[in-house]
Amino acid sequence: MNTAMHPEALARHIIGTLRQSGHQAWLVGGCVRDLLLGIAPKDFDVSTDAPPERLLELFPGSGCVGAHFGVVLVRRDAACVEVATFRSDRDYADGRRPAAVRFEIDPRQDVLRRDFTINGLMLDPESGAVLDYVGGQADLEGRLLRAIGDPDVRFREDHLRLLRAIRFAARLGFRIEPATFAAIRRHHRSILGVSAERVRDELTRILTEGGARRGFELLDATGLLAVLLPEVAAMKGVEQPPEYHPEGDVWVHTLLLLEKLRQPSPTLAWGALLHDAGKPPTFRVAERIRFDGHVEEGVALTHDVLSRLRFSREDMEQVEALVANHMRFKDVHHMRESTLKRFLRLPRFDEHLELHRLDALSSNRCLENYELVKRRREELSEERLRPPRLISGDDLMAEGYGPGPRFAEILAAVEDAQLEGAIATRDEALELVRARFPVG
Repeated sequence: MNTAMHPEALARHIIGTLRQSGHQAWLVGGCVRDLLLGIAPKDFDVSTDAPPERLLELFPGSGCVGAHFGVVLVRRDAACVEVATFRSDRDYADGRRPAAVRFEIDPRQDVLRRDFTINGLMLDPESGAVLDYVGGQADLEGRLLRAIGDPDVRFREDHLRLLRAIRFAARLGFRIEPATFAAIRRHHRSILGVSAERVRDELTRILTEGGARRGFELLDATGLLAVLLPEVAAMKGVEQPPEYHPEGDVWVHTLLLLEKLRQPSPTLAWGALLHDAGKPPTFRVAERIRFDGHVEEGVALTHDVLSRLRFSREDMEQVEALVANHMRFKDVHHMRESTLKRFLRLPRFDEHLELHRLDALSSNRCLENYELVKRRREELSEERLRPPRLISGDDLMAEGYGPGPRFAEILAAVEDAQLEGAIATRDEALELVRARFPVG
């Protein structure tokens, strides 16, 4: 039986210990917001008037994750809770973090430095009492995202709050309060001063936490999209052939895909966003609207976007593969068996299949190719997709072939025949090689 402590239980234990030691202590921030909305919190944070050195005394073995900011990480088993000393912040000189902080004993001072009213609530987990100095409960009830205090000041303090506002509004389905929205528009170019990694992570959360379509509509409306992802903003107004895309332009099509995302992996979500990024630069009208070479152009643009946002090489390769292969589904009825099997064994093929399903549902709604590929993938065992090699380079050298580029061509031809079911043994493979690739 698993007896590991849950983060909520650890947070309650921490609060109880602090209060028994004469300190104030409350649940704070996003966990309070989610609890009041009936959502299971992912993390639990505690705020207290106990200074960091006192926290380390009361919770031995804990570590400082932000000593300058009074943040201590308390661990029990796999559970961890951040415990932060009440503080007020001073002089956000770099648009990210305060140059100085002052520890406080008044919880109100701690709340007033926070970003949005719905994140500025404190909760007593035992009594259910809520400390609300900023009208956060009313905004939760009104489904409204509002900056605490002067929104211009809040966004100048930490430029990433521009994207956090979009994420919370999208995920929770909240409206952004007009003065807060106007401030985002005024300060939208400040996001360019935020590190690529922080922007990447926030955009990924917008894509994967729910409400991705709403999130990107808000990014567009506030000006953030054009400065962060001009390749996506360029999709607006790019017409598509109505016989294939009755839904509208490339932007509308992409929004429909985002709307259908359900807890996607980050790579699938970015693949959905960028799969048609090559259409705007390749748009032309001949006998009909055409996007010749849009897949190749899309791969190049995807590489540029993901490089700019400092994605890992592994994630870049997967998203680029999703873009590169998304049009291949239209040919599956005519593929040779070997070609289809190689297609089906692409890494993380389930993401390719899901992207095609979303693509089809967001355009002509024809799922015939999806159903065929899904059925074949279920029918084919891993051994039939990746059968053991029948011959190797050593076998070719024993037959008198010299090493070189021709080896790859010969071995690929043998594997093709094997995947087609034309050969199944080593002797048959060597016979094929002798017939098709005579020595000398």
